[in-house]
This record gives sequence, C-alpha cells and structure tokens, in this order.
Amino acid sequence: MAQPDPRFSTPRVLGVDDFAIRRGQTYSTVLTSVEDHRVVDVLPTREARPRAAWLILHPGVEIICRDRAGAYAEGARRGAPDALQVADRFHLWQGLGRAAETCVAAHRDCLRSPSPGGTLPETTRPECGRPQDDSEPLGRRAERKKAAHALVHELLAQGHSRRAIARHLGWGLNTVLRYANAARWQDTLRENQPRPSRLDPYKPHLERRFAEGCTSVTHLHSELVADNAPVTYQMVRAHIATLRTAPAGAPPRPPTVRQVPGWLTRHPTTLTEEEHAALKNVLARCPELDTAAGQVRAFGEILTGRLGAMLPDWIDAVDTSQLPGLTRFALHLLRDRDAITAGLTLDWSSGSIEGAVNRIKKIKRQLYGRAGFPLLRKMILLQ
Repeated sequence: MAQPDPRFSTPRVLGVDDFAIRRGQTYSTVLTSVEDHRVVDVLPTREARPRAAWLILHPGVEIICRDRAGAYAEGARRGAPDALQVADRFHLWQGLGRAAETCVAAHRDCLRSPSPGGTLPETTRPECGRPQDDSEPLGRRAERKKAAHALVHELLAQGHSRRAIARHLGWGLNTVLRYANAARWQDTLRENQPRPSRLDPYKPHLERRFAEGCTSVTHLHSELVADNAPVTYQMVRAHIATLRTAPAGAPPRPPTVRQVPGWLTRHPTTLTEEEHAALKNVLARCPELDTAAGQVRAFGEILTGRLGAMLPDWIDAVDTSQLPGLTRFALHLLRDRDAITAGLTLDWSSGSIEGAVNRIKKIKRQLYGRAGFPLLRKMILLQ
C-alpha cells in the first residue's frame, strides 16, 4: 500500500469493463489502454458518475471500447463527449444468440418430427408461432413462476423500477428482469437441460456404429481412444446401455431449444453432418425459423465483414419479419446505434479488456477475505 501508483499517460484508446467483487451484488470498473494492453485505473463502482469524473480529469481519450451497458455509455457521454464509442462485437453476438434462442423457443413445436402421415394431428397441431393458451400452472414450480411473474408485473404497474423491485423482494436483478421481460408467465419456464459431457461430440459416432451392429463397449471405447477422445470406458458403457434399452426403430430425439440456436450462431463449417441434417430438417418444417436463420447469417456477415453501414437495412428487415426475440433485439440496437455501427465497422474491440479481467480474477482470489478494495486496486495496478 505504501508504493505509489504507476504513472501512465492518458490512453488514446480506452477500454472499459466491469468485474465482480461479489458476484451478483458488487461490481467494479477496470480501465485499460487498448493499444498497449495495460490497466490504467480501477474504479470502485460501475456507475456513470465516477467514470465521467475520471474522463474529465484525464482529457485526451479519443476512442472508448465498451459493452452495451447504459451506465458505460452515459459516463462516456458526460466525461468525453467528443470521443468515439465502440460497442463490443462479442457481446453483440452473444445478445443475438439469446434472441435466437427466444425465437426458437416460440416455435418449439416445429422441432418435433411430424407424424408418419406427414403432419401433426389436427387436434394437437398448434398454429406456428402462436403460444398455446396453457394458463393453468401444472405443479408447484409452475405455480411459483406464475405468482412471481404476477408480483413483478404488479409492482411495475405501480411505477417501481426494476432495481427497486429487486431490492424490495431481495431477488437478483437478472431474476427480476427475466420476469419483467416475459409477457406471459409460461415464457419464464426453462427446459431442464442435461449437463454437457465429454462424450457428447462422439455420441453420433457411437450411435452410427451401434446401428451398424458393433455393440461391444470395449471395441467402441478402443476406437474412441485411438482417436484421442477424452472419454472413459464408463461413459461409453452408460451411453450404449441407453441405446440397448431404446425401442427398435425408434426415431431420433428431436433437437432441443438450446441446440438449434447453437447451430444457427456457429459457423457452418464447424457443424457435423448430423447437425447439418438436423438443422436442415428443422428449417424445412418451420418457415419462420428459416427466416430467422437467414437473418442470423446476415448479421454474422455484417459483423465479420465490418459492414456496419448495412445495419439499418438489417434492422428494418428483422422488424418487418416480426420474429419473436430477434425483432426486439434489432429494435434495441437503435438505442445505441452509433456505438454499435462503430463496433461493426472498426477493428477496435474489447478483447484485451477481457484478458485484463481474467488477470484481475486471479488477483482477487489470492486476496479474497483479507483486505478491501484499496489493496485490490493497488495489486491490480502494480502487476
């Protein structure tokens, strides 16, 4: 603590990001020089006022790389109104992935294969894109979801802010936002996803070999080990056991709501043949998802090709299509259009800032429970 802070010149390109002092509760801000990848200062909060004050005391910043947090944009506008703000491309793509998952969830019935006659039964086939009217909760979990959704929307109607609701109820802000952003309580229900396994990438190979007649667990495990697959004998044995108990000629499992957005947002060259075929079948059954896939690819071309000038046309096209999730994401971009256009046009990014945050996490864990923010800041600046 007795050592002086390192001296630095005001960076021309400033990177701004936050890191958790206590996850979900307390966050601080790290300021970095993007050009030479060094931390220039650490602020105790991530509010706009301290960031604006820092920029006023350190004039000369020309470019500010940040994510899309409103406090970051406001702090930059107050402290450096002439600086060019650049939104982070990674967070844009991450937001697009969440919007795509919302769109797929609204068309989850299209993921199931049609009946042998080629269509779903008339009594059970829902109109594509229209949510089913299943307002009655089933089970205690659904009842809790419905009650929480009604409570949040009642407090919103009374004029309370989302942060005030979170403090009043003692919930996390993300939880309140999830209920507040859901038009129906059913939209807050999430499918229980199985935990990922190291065997997942090799399951299509095992299922194909099993269908060919190779049912020996020892032999199949040896094949995977020969390909340097990080799997154990027990993993292979458990999966083969599920294949043995499956009824003969059973159709493959339909893709999940989380798998399809993953296929849409990944580069086509990274998909396996089975994933290509499954995605093609889903898009052929649902014109809305096929349109969504085209819009995701179009945004990917804008992002990778630095074609920010095409962003307004893309927003108009998505707005016209009225796709759940994607339309809201596209219209939300208009609030920060200048920074997003700059992020989709210039080569500056927040990659180096994320590296600094990773180093900070290591330092924070070394000091956890031993001192407060002043010592953490000093350690970050001196390392």
